[in-house]
This record gives sequence, C-alpha cells and structure tokens, in this order.
Amino acid sequence: MSKENNMYLGNPNVRGADVEQPWTKEELVEYKKCLDDPVYFAKEYCKIIHLDEGLVPFTLYPYQEKMFEHFEDNRFNIVLACRQSGKSIAVCAYLLWYVIFKGEQVVGILANKEVIAREMLGRITLMLESLPFYLQPGCTALNKKSISFSNNSRLIASATSSSSIRGMSLNLVYLDEFAFVDNATEFYTSTYPVISGGKTSKVIITSTANGIGNMYHKLYEGAIQKTNEFVPYRVDWWDVPGRDDKWKQTTIENTSPLQFDQEFGNSFHGTGNTLISAETLLALRAKHPIEERSNVKIYEHPKEDHNYLMFVDTSRGRGQDYSTFNIIDVSENPFVQVCTFRDNNISPLLFPDLLYKYATHYNMCYVVVESNDAGQVVVNGLYYDLEYENVFVESMVRANAIGVTMTKKVKRMGCSNIRDIMEQKKLTINDEETIREMSTFVAKGASYQADYNNHDDLMMNLVLFGWFTSTMFFREATDVKLKHMLYKEKVKQLQDEVIPVGNMPTDAGNHPFGEGWQIWRG
Repeated sequence: MSKENNMYLGNPNVRGADVEQPWTKEELVEYKKCLDDPVYFAKEYCKIIHLDEGLVPFTLYPYQEKMFEHFEDNRFNIVLACRQSGKSIAVCAYLLWYVIFKGEQVVGILANKEVIAREMLGRITLMLESLPFYLQPGCTALNKKSISFSNNSRLIASATSSSSIRGMSLNLVYLDEFAFVDNATEFYTSTYPVISGGKTSKVIITSTANGIGNMYHKLYEGAIQKTNEFVPYRVDWWDVPGRDDKWKQTTIENTSPLQFDQEFGNSFHGTGNTLISAETLLALRAKHPIEERSNVKIYEHPKEDHNYLMFVDTSRGRGQDYSTFNIIDVSENPFVQVCTFRDNNISPLLFPDLLYKYATHYNMCYVVVESNDAGQVVVNGLYYDLEYENVFVESMVRANAIGVTMTKKVKRMGCSNIRDIMEQKKLTINDEETIREMSTFVAKGASYQADYNNHDDLMMNLVLFGWFTSTMFFREATDVKLKHMLYKEKVKQLQDEVIPVGNMPTDAGNHPFGEGWQIWRG
C-alpha cells in the first residue's frame, strides 16, 4: 500500500487510522527500545524547531533525561524550573511518548490561556510528524484543540478554568506555568477529584517561580515539606548547558538581582509590597494540626498555668469573607500560635458558642473581638448572653464599647507591631492558611489588605494582636512586657553593631517601636 493511502487527511507525515503496518525486524527492535525508554524515543525520533537552525533532532539536556525518569517514577510531579530551561518542550516529548506507547490514555494539556495550550499541542503535532509511520498509532482526529489515535489515546488542549476538565476522565493532567494562572486555587480545588480519581492517574505541574502565596507556591512548598502527595523536581540555571557565571552576570546587568533570583534562581520572592518581608515569609514553616474538627485546627493543646489570648474577626456568614479566630500562647518567648478557626458560613448568632467553647478550653483565655459590623453581635453574645467575662472591653462608660473598633489608627499600630514581632521572630506561626494570608497581605494606598482574589481574615487576627500588645491591657492580661523584650533585643543588636551611644534613640516619640512604646517605659 502506498504512503498516500496511509496518510491522515492528506498529511504525508501523519499515519491514518485503520491501516495495517508491515513491520521489519529492525523496526520491531526500535519500537521495543522506544516502548521501554522515553528518553531514547525523544532523542532518536523527536524533532523541534531551533531558532537558528530550523527543524533539528531533540537533543535532551541531562536534567531533561532525569526529569523523564522522575515522571515515570511518580504519580504527582511538581517541577520548579528556571526561565527558558526547555522544561515545556521536554514535557511535550514525554506526553507524546505516553499516549503512543501506553495506549488508551487521555491527557489534558492546560495552560493559563487556551492559545498557549494549543501552542504546546502544536509542538507535539510537529514531533508526531517527525516520527516514522511504524512508530505512529493511526490518527483519527487532529486539530488545534485535540489529537486522537486509533489506540484510543487522546491529547486535549484547554485553558485552566474551573469547568475545563470537569466531568472528564483523564489519565494524565499537565499544568504549564501554573504559578501564573490567575484562578489557580479555584481551578485546582474544582478539578482535584478529576486529577486524583484514578489509582494510576498522573499529574505534571511545571512553572517558574512567581511570588509567594499562590497555589503553585503552596503545592511546591508542601512537596518540599512532604505535606502533600507531590514529589518535587528542580531545574536551576546552571543545569542548562551554556550558562556560566559570566552569563549570570550579563543577565543580572540586563535585568536586576531580584528579577534574576526569581526567574532564574528559583527564589519565591514576595510581591515587594507585603507587610511582612519576603525573607521572613520564606523562613516560615507550616505544621500539620494535631487535631482538626469543623474548621478548627489545633496545633497545641492547652498547658497548665499557660496564658492564652484569643483574637476574633467576624463575617456575616454568607460564603464570602471568613469568620476567624487565632489563639496565641503568650507564656514563653517566642509566642506560639496554638489554634485557629476559619469558616465563611457560620452565622454571627452561632459564632459566640464556638468562641466560648475554645476560650474556656484554653484556660479561660482573654478574648479580643473586632467589634465592627457583625462583630458587635458576636461580642455581645459572648459577653452578655453567655456571660463570659474575660473579654476585652474598650470602655465601661461608652455604650457598645465591648471589643475593639478597627479604626485606621488601630490598624496602623497593629500592622507596625505585628511586623516587628514577626521579623524579630517573637511569634511562631504554625497554620498554613495564616502563612498564605501573610504572604498576600500587601500595601494598598496608606494601609494594607489582602491582594486581589485573596483573604486576610486570619491576618487581621494577628493585626489585632499586634495592636493589643501596645496597650496596658496586654500587660495586665498576660504579665508580659513585650515592648520591653523587643526593645532590649533592639538595643543588643545596635550594641553588637558597635553604634556609638550618642546615636541611640532616647526620645519615645522616635522610638523604633513607635508611639505605643511610651506605656512600657519605667
């Protein structure tokens, strides 16, 4: 039979379906080699477009060969790779091998925009066209969005929307440049059942670093800490042939050290305008709660004779903002986050009962509630209806003065203090969600708030804690002189740097810890 009769819709480089393929002994040997080794398949038979040389054989870098082995050995793969390393084209070759030699495999190629996913499918099509007919399964459909084969394998290109693969049965999902997907959290949450449904289904996520707090950063850090099922693989700039110290210096000169660190150095930097510095955020490590029930996460059970503080933020319970609390052990240095709650459906009428339960559990701890909006209902329910007396009261004279009104001044003081506390390592944060909110709590005008598509309710608990440390009530409630402790540390730091005594701050108004310092002197 002529090659023309074997073609798919007149494409001379793509084998049609339902065509018998005669085999030579040599071809059978080659087929077996490809079947057993995706690296051999890619190096010997796949071709790519070189910017200078046009269509050339795909010469894999050593890291790409090891990456193929990594994909074969693990179901859940997450790759952190420097910019322009060739990670995407390598994955394309692996996916082609996967659908050809595994058979009956449906692969989803997903990117931030559908046009990018289609481009990757185009690269796979080019590789397919470079294969001899005896390696190709017959093609039953080939277009810009999908490729189908007679071995019942299929490749599908789509954008990462919450509905893109819902209801589909996929054997492998590939997420390209996942750190740059706008709706990554929503997408991953909605499609995780599809991703994890089968016992042998596979996931490959690749990306360059793009800040802290996004879904990709969460998954990669979880893989490093072994808190999720993903296995990490890292590609650094020096893994790419031709990149040396001279190349690094030239690249930095044409960009910036910070840009180089993130795009080529695989560093997860913050946006640059987070309240807490990127260095501090990168040092934080979440822990698994020792107990979890109804959105309450417990990291430490109460200890006898320890002092605890509870800080509360309230929403309307309509599925938007979250009602939260943070319980902090202030008995020792550093302070420790021991319990959190986060829920966006709990009614303000029911929230006081939950607060009462855990405040009582943690040694009748002192409770500080933000009383704005629905918070007034919650703090009144706790103080008056449940008769829990250990609640912060702003004024005994003024009506509705139970709790704290979050004003611009209160928030400014709270932000300043919690930044000092965190950056001087005086508070241990154990909760993953709190760390994520810290990482996306950014400057907006003269204040700070959650970045777009993020929340800051747990973070506002900590802002409230920061403000509370500058009040007399904190000293009375805990018998802890935080400002004095921080000031002594600052003085020691300055002394260690051999700064002349005449340069030490003496005026309280210019004190490094701000106006709240005055109440701690003496």
